[in-house]
Amino acid sequence: MNVLLAASWWSDFWEAFCRELGEAFHFGISGSIGEEIREAILQWKGYFRSIPITDAIIVTWIAVFLGIVGFCILGRKSEKIPGTGQAVMESLIDLLFGVCKDYGLNQDQAEVVVPMVGTMGIFLISCNVISIFKVPPPAKNIAFPFAMAIFAIVYVIFTSIRFVGFKGFGRSFIDPMPFMLPFKIIDFFIRPVSLALRLFGNVFGAFILMEFLGMVCPIIAPGAFSLWFDLMDGILQAIVFCYLTISYIGEVVESAHAVEERKEEKKKLKADKAAAAKASSEAESAA
Repeated sequence: MNVLLAASWWSDFWEAFCRELGEAFHFGISGSIGEEIREAILQWKGYFRSIPITDAIIVTWIAVFLGIVGFCILGRKSEKIPGTGQAVMESLIDLLFGVCKDYGLNQDQAEVVVPMVGTMGIFLISCNVISIFKVPPPAKNIAFPFAMAIFAIVYVIFTSIRFVGFKGFGRSFIDPMPFMLPFKIIDFFIRPVSLALRLFGNVFGAFILMEFLGMVCPIIAPGAFSLWFDLMDGILQAIVFCYLTISYIGEVVESAHAVEERKEEKKKLKADKAAAAKASSEAESAA
């Protein structure tokens, strides 16, 4: 009798388990996954006293607050023997300074660039990795990446002018040859589009993939893949964005210096030729 009861209980348990597992994995369930993903993609929009408010705006402010709190905790104390938080912050700062030096910026210029670019990086990391808490990242709204890209390219222009002046900035457009001028001008319009689409494509693609995995295989896959697509990929895209911003400034500075150096070399060569001609003329007169 006990054996029969145990067998009956196990049969009922296994049947219920398989039914629940099938529902969790959407086995045999009618419905469109595409429709569910479409609902996840759609932007929420409301109004506050006639001011439009979207989910991207709300999530952005939440991410900014969490990012400020998180990075303040990491760098709240400065000690001779750094702890984990201080070591992380110092490593990030050293990384940014290293990138600046690699692109030809001197120490003073790097000290100007690093705080702003570092702030942009903290902001993007906070906005991107918030998706690990199942909150839609702001970058899935195409307006967010384009706003960040436009801000970055405007910062590049103003900072470059600050470092090399209007003349130096203009000279960078004719490096290495004057016929590069139209291509350099077009490049400054392409760069923000490239920055925006790179950020949007990676974050949006990761968001869609995680939504799909959450619908098809919600028990195992999301937790494993979330470590990369929600966390590491979000950090990586912020780093790439900052890296490219610094590289754009460095390219202008290096081009301006290169044009100036070639100009000085031409002047020196002309002066050397004039001195040689004068010396030759004096020698002939003495003869």
